[in-house]
Amino acid sequence: MDQSFLLMLSNLLHLQNSLDPTTSFLSSTLSSSTTSTTASAAVSSPTSSSSSANASPTSLLSSSSAAPLLFFTIASVLSFLASSRPPSTKSKPKPKTPSSPPPNPSNAASDFSVSAFRALSTEHIWSLEAPLRDAQWRSLYGVSYPVFTTVVDKLKPHIALSNLSLPSDYAVAMVLSRLSHGFSAKTLAASYSLEPYLISKITNMVTRLLATKLYREFIRIPGTHGTRRRLIENTQAFEELTSLPNMCGAIDGSHIKLHSLPNDPNLAANYKCRYGFPSVQLQVVADHKKIFWDVCVKAPGATDGTAHFRDSLLYNRLTSGDTMWDKVINVRGHNVRPYIIGDWCYPLLPFLLTPFSPDGVGTPAQNLFDGMLMKGRSVVVDAIGLLKGRWKILQDLNVGLNHAPQTIVACCVLHNLCQIAREPEPELWKEPDENGPQPRVLDGEKSFYYHGESLRQALADDLHQRLSSR
Repeated sequence: MDQSFLLMLSNLLHLQNSLDPTTSFLSSTLSSSTTSTTASAAVSSPTSSSSSANASPTSLLSSSSAAPLLFFTIASVLSFLASSRPPSTKSKPKPKTPSSPPPNPSNAASDFSVSAFRALSTEHIWSLEAPLRDAQWRSLYGVSYPVFTTVVDKLKPHIALSNLSLPSDYAVAMVLSRLSHGFSAKTLAASYSLEPYLISKITNMVTRLLATKLYREFIRIPGTHGTRRRLIENTQAFEELTSLPNMCGAIDGSHIKLHSLPNDPNLAANYKCRYGFPSVQLQVVADHKKIFWDVCVKAPGATDGTAHFRDSLLYNRLTSGDTMWDKVINVRGHNVRPYIIGDWCYPLLPFLLTPFSPDGVGTPAQNLFDGMLMKGRSVVVDAIGLLKGRWKILQDLNVGLNHAPQTIVACCVLHNLCQIAREPEPELWKEPDENGPQPRVLDGEKSFYYHGESLRQALADDLHQRLSSR
């Protein structure tokens, strides 16, 4: 029987005794219970027997007071309730069942949903001042809101042809977030509640469009296709920087680190660069504004940088005369066409001038020329540092090997967009110091080499004379 019921019954017995002292059922019951356990029960007095008889249930019912009847009525009701209650057993508490289902993991990605992006791009965007708005978009997608809308507007017609189920601007935002922060497909999939393969598919589609559809618009050789004005602007700006006339760009290479090596051991060896990590080679030419006007990604990391240059489309165009700049100046009897500059590791050619020596052991005129040339070359070094600093995926490229070139070129297109729009420049990525021997002159390059050697000496002598007379 329930302990609480026994306690309630005891209290009712005490109440009955106080209401009707003539029938002390509780005291007699307790007395008889006590004497039954002792030897004096057999010699109990008649008075005791009479008292016991008076304490019987019959005497209670025949009592003149209404208390006994009330007591038994209440007791009967309580007894019925107690017997109808299921017995309570002490057991380990059951685990609490939540009133609502557990939170869906996708709720953590609510900030990256289409609706959240739509609210950001259509409502919240106009409640902020332009500087705060653009700073927020740069932190999310690497570019300001105007640059973002430019990219979307140019890619939207092409994305529409792919029958992508996601909105075009949402897909572009997703890819820019990955490129700017260096997220892997798996990490981004967890944020956007999408499958990693779908993230990779969207990334490949957008980067391919950037590398093909927008390349010719934003990466163009100055002086070609109606860009003569830009060629003149470049040469004037480089002359102000270096005092060397008709310089139109600076060339350099960079190893783009691959997140993983190819599975084929023989193929993997071709990608391990001299710095010890797997990579593919990027070659760029930049102008004075750190804007790339030529990009080449064709060689694995183990390939020599000079071989990469000689295999590039730019080299073929310049050596074949396909790209022939008509802005010609005369320097000490030499016709000097626009030229680019590079470090000691590039071959000396009439359209690519390099230093006389890497350690300053030349004549005063030659050393002065080398100093100015390296000053001009600094723009391409800074441009590569900006590229990797702004698009962090290039610091550890976590895409498939087949899609690595288009991803790198896409980042170069986006870099130019940012430079043209004068986006704030991030912290520069520090490249390892370049070193290596001077490349061997090929038999087919000998005439170019001798021509380049005479042009370089004429420019050095002219520079030394002009600066010495000041």
